[in-house]
Amino acid sequence: MKTLRDVGIGESARVVKVHGQGSIRRRVMDMGITKNVEIFVRKVAPLGDPIEVNLRGYELSLRKDDAEIIEVL
Repeated sequence: MKTLRDVGIGESARVVKVHGQGSIRRRVMDMGITKNVEIFVRKVAPLGDPIEVNLRGYELSLRKDDAEIIEVL
């Protein structure tokens, strides 16, 4: 299974599924990360946390833990 955390800088990926439970999953989905959304990884902080992505016309920063529950293709 490939997650958003595995996507390299300058690469795009399509969301297959958002894993996780309860409020964490709901928070990620409320940010616009839902099935079939195209996500472009703009940059990653030097220590790998956070990850800056573009999706649905806006920029978003995600923690590594949140990126790990987003399965991509």
